[in-house]
Amino acid sequence: MSYDSENIFAKILRGEIPCDKVYENDHALAFNDIGPQAPVHVLIIPKGPYLSSNEFCANATDAELAGFMRAIHAVAEKAGVLDSGYRLIANAGEDGHQEVPHFHVHLVGGRRIGPMIKRVD
Repeated sequence: MSYDSENIFAKILRGEIPCDKVYENDHALAFNDIGPQAPVHVLIIPKGPYLSSNEFCANATDAELAGFMRAIHAVAEKAGVLDSGYRLIANAGEDGHQEVPHFHVHLVGGRRIGPMIKRVD
């Protein structure tokens, strides 16, 4: 699978589709999810055209990596969940149920989220 420059996040980054922006720096954009699964549900995306976490980790510059991680911290702080806790979710590939072909992290919180997944024996 290759990067699709017409995916919804690429269009948001280009300003073709509006978003409810929460935070932005030189390397990342964060905005509220349109279908929130918790009181706080923010998507954090790198501004570069990275398909997945694998590609981002392998090819992003040190500045992009640092800017992305700092965006996560800033969003958690701004959303008021830095101390109470939150969950980061990054889906990768078909088996990981990645729906948008642009690397992104869901930051969810604002209440107890519950267990990650059910154990499979």
